[in-house]
Amino acid sequence: MGSYILITFFFTLLGTAYVKGYDIVKSKSPEHLPQFYLIMATIRMLLVLTVVGVCILLTENRENATHIAVVSIGMYVAMMVITLSLRH
Repeated sequence: MGSYILITFFFTLLGTAYVKGYDIVKSKSPEHLPQFYLIMATIRMLLVLTVVGVCILLTENRENATHIAVVSIGMYVAMMVITLSLRH
């Protein structure tokens, strides 16, 4: 159960970083928004894959690892939809 709370917190931080970064880039240099989006998408994808991989390696059974992976994929999709709908 604790891993789900940590994953939720992790996705909240990633979403917040994207929204705040978007606001900063838009106010300072709006012509760089496409580059910002691509860089943040890459960073988020790599971080999510790393965190999910570590969680899967640290879990004790295959069932928990599968649940963590499915929940993480669902939360990643939700984070992408929410952040894109907030800023586009």
